Amino acid sequence: MKRATVIVIGAGQAGLSAAYHLARQGYVSAEAEPWGQRTFVVLDGEKNSGGAWQHRWESLRMATVNGIFDLPGYPKPPIDEREPSREAVPNYFAAFEKKFQFPIERPVHVSAVRRVDDDPDGDLLVETDHGQWLTRVVINATGTWTNPVLPKYPGADSFLGKQLHTQQYVSADEFRGLRVAVVGGGISAVQQLEEISRFATTYWYTRRDPVFITEDFLPETLGKAVVEKVAADVLAGRPSGSVVSYTGLPWTTYTLAAKERGVLVRRPMFTRIEPHGVREADGSFTSVDVILWATGFKAALAHLDPLELRNELGGITMHGTEVAKEPRMHLVGFGPSQSTIGANRDGRTAVRETVARIDRLPRLSATG
Repeated sequence: MKRATVIVIGAGQAGLSAAYHLARQGYVSAEAEPWGQRTFVVLDGEKNSGGAWQHRWESLRMATVNGIFDLPGYPKPPIDEREPSREAVPNYFAAFEKKFQFPIERPVHVSAVRRVDDDPDGDLLVETDHGQWLTRVVINATGTWTNPVLPKYPGADSFLGKQLHTQQYVSADEFRGLRVAVVGGGISAVQQLEEISRFATTYWYTRRDPVFITEDFLPETLGKAVVEKVAADVLAGRPSGSVVSYTGLPWTTYTLAAKERGVLVRRPMFTRIEPHGVREADGSFTSVDVILWATGFKAALAHLDPLELRNELGGITMHGTEVAKEPRMHLVGFGPSQSTIGANRDGRTAVRETVARIDRLPRLSATG
C-alpha cells in the first residue's frame, strides 16, 4: 500500500496543470518518502506523454485544431501549422514534463476509487493495475477519449460493412472508392466528412439540423458565454451536452471547403441499419460500405462509480472543481473546462481548494 497526500489521475492538459500548481505549493514526490511533508503523484494510463493528443487521426494538423493554450509556466514553442497535432502537442507536453520533473507513473490504469470508511476527512483508496494507494484528495483529469459515444441502432449487428468511431479513425485514404455514412453533427464529424469526401462518396447524417455560427469564436465573447452555460448546467447537476450543442458549428476552412464541393448536405438520421446499407427516414434505401460514428465522447469516469457521485438526473453536481457529494474529489477538464484554457484554469483552482482543505487537516506521521 502506497500513500500520497494528493493523487492526480491523468496527465493531459488539466492533469499537468494540477501537477504544476501542486509543485508550486511545495508538494513533493510521494516516492521520495519525505516524512511529514505533503506529497503527490500523477497516475497516467498512457505509455507516453501527450494524453489523448497522441491518438488523434493522422491528417489533423495544427492549423485546424482548436487553439492549444500554453501550459502554466512554459509557453509553447513556435509550431508549424502543417505539423500533425498527434506529434506537436505530445512533444510539447513531454518537454513540459521533462522541465519540471513531475512524479508521473505510467502506464498505470486506475480501476476504482473508493471510500475507506465513513470519515469525511479520512482517506480515499485508489485501486490500480500497479497496486493500491491511499490519499486525502483525488484530482481527476481523465478526459473523454477513452469513453466514446456509440449509439445503439436497430440492425447494427447485421451490417456486413465496416463500422468505426472517430476514436479509431486514422486516415481518409483507407476509404478510397467506398460509400461512407458519416454520423454526427460536431466539429470532428465535419472535419472527417470533408477529408473522406475527397476519396469516397459520402453521406452526412445528424439527429437535428446543424446550426452554423457566423461570428468568430473568441474566448472573451462567445467562448465566455458558452462556458457560463455549461457551468450553469453542471452547478445544477444536469448532464452537460456536447460542445457543439452550446457553440454551434463555426465556418472554418474545412466546412467552407465541404460546402463549396457540395458535400455539406445533411440528411436526417436513418431509421435502421441493414446488411448492405441504411434505411432512410423517408423509407428509401442507401447502400454504404462504411459507417463512421463521429458521435463524440463523454467524460471517462467509470472508475469513480464506487463513490456514487451522480444524482437522479444523471449529472454530477459541482462547486467549482469540487464534487458536491464528495469534497475529497475534484474533476478538472470536465464540463465547462474541456477546452485547454479551461483545463489550465481548473488545475490551478483544484489545487488551491485542495491545499486549503488539507491545511485544515492534522498532518500524518509519515508520507502524506
